[in-house]
Amino acid sequence: MDSQKLSDIPRAINMVARGLSGLAMIANASGTLVVLALVVLINVDVVSRNLLNAPLSGTYEMVKFLMVMIVFLQLPDVVRINRLTRSDGFLAVLAESKPKIARFFARLIDLMSAVFMGLISYAVWPELLRSWESGAFFGTPGIFTAPYWPIHLVIILSCALSSAIFVTKAVTGRRRPERLHLEESGA
Repeated sequence: MDSQKLSDIPRAINMVARGLSGLAMIANASGTLVVLALVVLINVDVVSRNLLNAPLSGTYEMVKFLMVMIVFLQLPDVVRINRLTRSDGFLAVLAESKPKIARFFARLIDLMSAVFMGLISYAVWPELLRSWESGAFFGTPGIFTAPYWPIHLVIILSCALSSAIFVTKAVTGRRRPERLHLEESGA
């Protein structure tokens, strides 16, 4: 490979990382809108239950449904900004004396995390197909029902996006690869 093609690789990775970052922020914003919908749903249920003595049907089922959606919609952005719960104590201590080894382990952890997220997507895929084909639903027929497939779809897409973000972190060795262009320019 000539030097021009080699210098294009970091730019290409940076563009991919920035695109993934944008998707993660969109998913996070969607999760925030679902939180708002959940707040409205619960408040309407409380008011109608207490003032009208007529609770909303399916509130319990919708809260369960929306909670799962919130978690998975916001997961990719949590991965992107390094707020996923973990223990970096060992890496921090190791980085003091052996920074190259610590960076290697950080990349290895990101790579293993990418594989794990990919495996979750892979494992949920058959569930999505089954729930789509069978028309499976949750809730009580005649009172409230909703299909399962949207939950499965959100889990698959969220974990796939999280996996891709972890891959960019492992490849670049940067905790925030979408900012690679800022580091290169000295910003």
